Amino acid sequence: MRMRSVVAFAAWCGFALAGRAQNLPAPLPNPPMAGPLQAAPPNKFNAGPLGELSVNGVVSGVGLVQTNPLPSDDRAHATLTDGQVFLQKTDGWWQFYIQAGAYDVSILGAPFLQTDKMISELFGPVPIAHLKLAPAKNTSIAIGALPTLMGAEYNFSFENLNIARGLLWFQENGVNRGIQVNQTAGKFTASLAWSDGYYSNRYSWLSGSLTYANGSHSIVFSGMGNMAQTAFQTFATPVQNNGRMYAVIYTYSKGSWLVQPYFQYGDVPTNPKIGVIDGASAAGGALLLSHTFKHGFSLPARMEYLSTTGSPARRSVNLLFGPGSAGWSFTATPTYQQNRFFARGEVSLVHATDHTLGLAFGPTGVESNQVRALVEAGFLF
Repeated sequence: MRMRSVVAFAAWCGFALAGRAQNLPAPLPNPPMAGPLQAAPPNKFNAGPLGELSVNGVVSGVGLVQTNPLPSDDRAHATLTDGQVFLQKTDGWWQFYIQAGAYDVSILGAPFLQTDKMISELFGPVPIAHLKLAPAKNTSIAIGALPTLMGAEYNFSFENLNIARGLLWFQENGVNRGIQVNQTAGKFTASLAWSDGYYSNRYSWLSGSLTYANGSHSIVFSGMGNMAQTAFQTFATPVQNNGRMYAVIYTYSKGSWLVQPYFQYGDVPTNPKIGVIDGASAAGGALLLSHTFKHGFSLPARMEYLSTTGSPARRSVNLLFGPGSAGWSFTATPTYQQNRFFARGEVSLVHATDHTLGLAFGPTGVESNQVRALVEAGFLF
């Protein structure tokens, strides 16, 4: 009954707004979207002393079936993927951005969590909210809950090429709370942040990124690391919170093509005081592709490989399917969008290699493969 109500509300939003799709301003840069889904133009209104504000949103649902579910998982799921509203002020020397509502994040190789549990385990009902100060044209300072500077994939389904996040994304932090300074100079953009890293509420993380963009080409160098150590761990704050990570991301985007290869390396050092008996590292690469066809159709795909060091005998920290394990995945997500409405399917395969018995797939954790099929539909308004 709840899912039928969600679908009915989504349909009402989409059809009510579909007639306004012509001659409207371009979408705002937040929330960021990699495509092929296109954000809706801003709905602006005058908020008195706050000035002109913009409000947008997304509502979508997903159905999933999978082979070899993990012991804590089921073979099939249906849930609300996103039910979020974005409120923002984008002009003047002070600005703000608030992203609030429900969300679900499907992650390859990890158990599927229902929306309510995902919200409580990750970033709460207001995952992103920050104040932005713009003291100069090319300088800004953001304070609050911010998206990470690390990685090529964003946090939420609608922002990405694929419905599910990948193996490399699962190594990264998603949201961190702190302060971030951004500076643009010609074709270069630099960002530096002091934050709580993997949502740990312990402010000891230094992150930075440098982007060079020239026409259809861009390259990003990013790095982050914890200046301290902590035994604190949750679903949002894994053992990687005690490590460091680096990435290089190249993007080619022109016409109907998007090509994005990237490399990522992270390590967690040995520290018996916080329970890390033997440290380990994780290194991998991914290739994200998307081609847009006519009449609203597109085909994104993702291929990735990740390997880790360590061994069970040394009681090394587990960063994937057990110490010293590796894995690869392939994902294809045929997508259709017309005005505010979108629908997409997805099929993915994850293969675990050198895994520790009990830490791979299936009810006993000994299966090497997992196949998932998803269908998602919704509206961007």
